[in-house]
Amino acid sequence: MEANVVTLIRIALVFVTVGLFQISSFYLQAFAIFMVIFVIYLDSLDGYIARKFKVASEFGALFDIVGDRIVESIFWIYFAYTGMISFWVPMIVITRGFLSDNVRALAFRSGKTPFGKKTMMKSKFTRFLVSSRFSRGFYGITKAILFTYLGILIFLNTGIEKFKWTINSDIIGTLYLFSDILVYITLFMCIVRGLPVLWDGKEILFDKIYPRTINMIDEKSSNI
Repeated sequence: MEANVVTLIRIALVFVTVGLFQISSFYLQAFAIFMVIFVIYLDSLDGYIARKFKVASEFGALFDIVGDRIVESIFWIYFAYTGMISFWVPMIVITRGFLSDNVRALAFRSGKTPFGKKTMMKSKFTRFLVSSRFSRGFYGITKAILFTYLGILIFLNTGIEKFKWTINSDIIGTLYLFSDILVYITLFMCIVRGLPVLWDGKEILFDKIYPRTINMIDEKSSNI
């Protein structure tokens, strides 16, 4: 239960963080940067709590993924809204999230989980890409660095506007080039970790397991 509470807190704090950025206050935006780091840190904390107090559950694993989706989607959408990244990026990320989470939800109905001993991933390679500590950790770090970095750029823009900071245009260009590189690395990891879920769950997508389940339910209902 404690781990799920942390997930709920993380979801609430991401709204607070975006709100702080929106206020356009130099000091509040500086605080918002630390909030970004804290919100992302909580992602690892809820998993630690679940293991530490032995309260890990199949629902908790799914709820943790839901929390991840909400947090990262809000950050992606907000930074696209500010013009820091292309609007195509959150569109791709959110579409990938809906597809992979739909497959995971259907697999969960048949007793399969995203991670752990009953994972829906079928091969060592797909398990490595999706559920290994290296893959999850690397993707988490890239998101943490990217969102924090974009927050710093917003902070710098506010400083330039309000305090007339003078920064060489070449330096500004380099900073934005680096942000583009971080965006594409993170987007690449997002896609690479999503495709194996669709591949290992292809029977759910193409063999129409879900419609058959609905038909079975309808048949049982009609026999009552």
